[in-house]
Amino acid sequence: MSRIGKLPIAIPKGVTIAISDDNIVTVNGKHGQLTQRITEGIKVEIEGSNVVVTRPGDAPNQRAAHGLYRSLINNMIIGVSEMFSKKMEVIGVGYRATANGQILELALGYSHPILMQMPPEVKMSVEQEKRTNAFITLQSHDFQLLGHVAAKIRSFRRPEPYKGKGIRFVDEVVRIKEGKKSGDK
Repeated sequence: MSRIGKLPIAIPKGVTIAISDDNIVTVNGKHGQLTQRITEGIKVEIEGSNVVVTRPGDAPNQRAAHGLYRSLINNMIIGVSEMFSKKMEVIGVGYRATANGQILELALGYSHPILMQMPPEVKMSVEQEKRTNAFITLQSHDFQLLGHVAAKIRSFRRPEPYKGKGIRFVDEVVRIKEGKKSGDK
């Protein structure tokens, strides 16, 4: 039995869960609605105020999917009730970030600014004061989409290992390498 998969998921107040006959789980809450198709062999049931994910056998594909779908449903419930947030920092001389509605504009040392249209499910804010690094805050009820958007933003300029310039998550640790030394002989 999967250690993660066998844990029941508590349903908070204000969240409704519907399970259709063709294995589609729909979660509604104050921040939105999310749906997830569950593969064959994994059963999702509502028992009282908990959601329980079970598998009928020990086939390798069922064992692999058991904990996965439990985590996905848990993230859906947390997302529609509380929302997820990721904070990123833009570090570098001349590196800037500005928000124009749902368009993120980044100046990252290239010959042109980078424009990125945010999905409607993602709320974005940018804080940048004079002579400080810019902070990009992303919020969404969809954990998978939020991670995808944050990874896309980070891919425009990953933190480099010598000075640490680039876009990084606030809690990310970047190991700085030592540069070349002059060889006085």
